[in-house]
Amino acid sequence: MALTLRSSNSFTKLKDLKNPKISEEFTGLICFARIKQSFRVHAFNPMQATNNIPEMTSSFEVKRNEKWEMHHDLIGHQTNDTRVPVFVMLPLDTISASGNLNKPRAMNASLMALKSAGVEGVMVDAWWGLVEKDGPLKYNWEGYAELVQMVQKHGLKLQVVMSFHQCGGNVGDSCSIPLPPWVLEEISKNPDLVYTDRSGRRNPEYITLGCDLLPVLRGRTPIQVYSDYMRSFRDRFRDHLGRVIVEIQVGMGPCGELRYPSYPESNGTWRFPGIGEFQCYDKYMKASLQAAAEATGQKEWGRGGPHDSGQYNQFPEDTGFFQREGTWTTLYGEFFLEWYSEKLLEHGEKILAAAERVFHGTGAKLSGKVAGIHWHYKTRSHAAELTAGYYNTRNRDVYLPIAKMFAKYGVIFNFTCMEMKDGEQPQHANCSPEGLVQQVKMATQKTGIELAGENALERYDTSAYGQVLATSKSHSGSGLSAFTYLRMNKKLFEGENWRHFVEFVKSMSEGGRNQRLSASDLCRTNLYVGFITEKKKEPAPV
Repeated sequence: MALTLRSSNSFTKLKDLKNPKISEEFTGLICFARIKQSFRVHAFNPMQATNNIPEMTSSFEVKRNEKWEMHHDLIGHQTNDTRVPVFVMLPLDTISASGNLNKPRAMNASLMALKSAGVEGVMVDAWWGLVEKDGPLKYNWEGYAELVQMVQKHGLKLQVVMSFHQCGGNVGDSCSIPLPPWVLEEISKNPDLVYTDRSGRRNPEYITLGCDLLPVLRGRTPIQVYSDYMRSFRDRFRDHLGRVIVEIQVGMGPCGELRYPSYPESNGTWRFPGIGEFQCYDKYMKASLQAAAEATGQKEWGRGGPHDSGQYNQFPEDTGFFQREGTWTTLYGEFFLEWYSEKLLEHGEKILAAAERVFHGTGAKLSGKVAGIHWHYKTRSHAAELTAGYYNTRNRDVYLPIAKMFAKYGVIFNFTCMEMKDGEQPQHANCSPEGLVQQVKMATQKTGIELAGENALERYDTSAYGQVLATSKSHSGSGLSAFTYLRMNKKLFEGENWRHFVEFVKSMSEGGRNQRLSASDLCRTNLYVGFITEKKKEPAPV
């Protein structure tokens, strides 16, 4: 038995599929086929090794729908207070360089499949480099308007990221979307508008926070530019905010995260698990550091960042600053790290305050994303976190003040690496993603704000899904309010991957409680989704 949905894109070929029923309107199809084998997810939390979470499976009842040739519906979903809605990130190039919706027929079919799998909604980046590319205050939201209509048609919700950073040069970046041309023109005139490392390497991912309140972008400050952009979005989609568009994630740095670009992958600059480098050498950051040093009566501390902090790909013990009892423990080290981290939090607060003013009363929630920098977490200095702006050490907690700042503006704390286990990481990197997630959960619990999660890397295996399930649940109020899966692509819709994903979504919707194969699924059916290429010819009779 096969079920067909239609699409214009071709992702992966299915062999031995005979006589699919195809509409001439489309050049491709999505196939839903019966698969005999059942699938079980084990959610296991190594942080609580004695709690084994029961195995689970789910069932699907195939139904005929005259309008759509053949259609399928999920059955057996339960509703309870512990459900965790799942969103799916759309491709980075969902909107084309010309501002139009990319491959709309394929998108339509994909959204239909996601809806049928029980997904709550999708997430999309609203790229500054696409929307305001034609000049200051000249916005083009047309491609996003088409996407909003399509999402609404399928009964899904939408999370929109205000992406003020460039796309390209980081983990998972599959396309290149630079900052708006007119902004790049200003950067070419004044290279200090972007973050700079000690060797003078400029990073064009994001405007340096050092000039947040200076009119360096053709008479406007960066904060004003971001505010105008968000206001334009609000005015364009006012009727959909709070109804279809349920969340606005406010970009605050590279990759949309509140951090410095301390570990750039472009041109091989940084490789995991390097400690990264401080990004405080543009003239605006240097002036701020000098003023802070003079204010403390230590003028010599303001001459630049630490001289002994090493290079991108070194380890903590290779440096004088980050080693066990290194410079980071001295009065100078504490002064510098406090200044560096506080500048980042001030930057986040400026943007979130602007976002709260813009979206207040619209019904849409606000969220902010914090990076899951889990390497060297087991060391005393937490070097990789420090270079990114997170003053989090063996004796200091940075995530609590971040959570307090988010709470001030009613912002959801979005965090990554929810799928990672300590035991999967290379021993020499001193990683602890589980310990890091636990620390963040405690911070959000203390401040009473919502915690939402993402996976940091593309994963399709049951181990990763099981870890997210374990992390999402909590008996103490520190569970996840939502989870956004990275990312919709060809691999997600392949047989085993899709089946695992559907089971995961079902379990999240049930709070991870209904974890055994439903008794109603007597024939042990599962969904298989794949994309196949079609030649333009008359369909064979069924």
